Amino acid sequence: MIVAVDAMGGDHAPKEIVLGAMKAVAEFKDIYIKLVGDERKINEHLTSSERIEIIHTDEVILPTDEPVRAVRRKKNASMVLAAQQVAEGKADACISAGNTGALMAAGLFVVGRIEGIERPALSPTLPTIGGEGFLLLDVGANVDAKPEHLLQYAIMGSIYAEKVRGVSNPRVGLLNIGTEEKKGNELTKNSFELLQQADINFIGNVEARDLLEGAADVVVTDGFTGNMVLKTIEGTALSVFKMLKSALTSSFKSKMAAAVLKPDLVQLKSKMDYSEYGGAGLFGLKAPVIKAHGSSDANAIYNAVRQTRNMVENNVSNTIKAAIEKEAEKKFYSEK
Repeated sequence: MIVAVDAMGGDHAPKEIVLGAMKAVAEFKDIYIKLVGDERKINEHLTSSERIEIIHTDEVILPTDEPVRAVRRKKNASMVLAAQQVAEGKADACISAGNTGALMAAGLFVVGRIEGIERPALSPTLPTIGGEGFLLLDVGANVDAKPEHLLQYAIMGSIYAEKVRGVSNPRVGLLNIGTEEKKGNELTKNSFELLQQADINFIGNVEARDLLEGAADVVVTDGFTGNMVLKTIEGTALSVFKMLKSALTSSFKSKMAAAVLKPDLVQLKSKMDYSEYGGAGLFGLKAPVIKAHGSSDANAIYNAVRQTRNMVENNVSNTIKAAIEKEAEKKFYSEK
């Protein structure tokens, strides 16, 4: 299995990308990684080249670049070349911690959509109190959405949760302002009806306050709302840990308590760490494309490779394709 990794994307590239890649090939003996980026800079951190190949380029898409224009003009950028490896069948999947919009553009224009998918969805797995995590889609690939898009999100998310995360008969919830069936705007009301008829385990509406309690295994919403929820959860988690740190270092007594609580606090932080779940999948493409967090360290990159490996092994893209074709066929006959 070959995974193309953009070595120059992210806040800590290429060091953490390279370290994460080496950790992944050491753990998974069936993985071969192509690091795409500046060979000289990559080699500064590469201590083992076993099953690791470097594809050299010194062109990079910057966080400030306009995504679509950058993908079209910077043909030799590390991110674009990684996606090109997939498009040409030279890699099974690609990963980048770089410019999110540019990766989505590269996924669409270079890797390509699955036939029948109207809008791909950007989908991270977020932590829950119980540690199971839940998949949230979409979180920004599409600001606006139609009920048909949310239906496809639900199907793709359900397949991913079952095939990759090992959730049997995953519960799919529709993010809404209340749990009652008739709540919400036109999008959520119409989406509710479609989701009820789909071949998924739809459990109805879920509220944002219940997400971290594990209200559903898969939660679908439009990209605007999903991105707001994602940023709120990330910001709240960071703020809570800052407040805890401040409280536990404010006096000698609290510092003594912190010393006693340290193992439990480390465990809590690990449970709420996004990097343990890998990156955000861009679902709906012909092959797996994973967006790692911009601040990814080596562990986050390792987990993104693990996640990608699971997607390829479980043939997620083709399973999504078959499910979408089945849904389209069902719609065709119901309209006749």
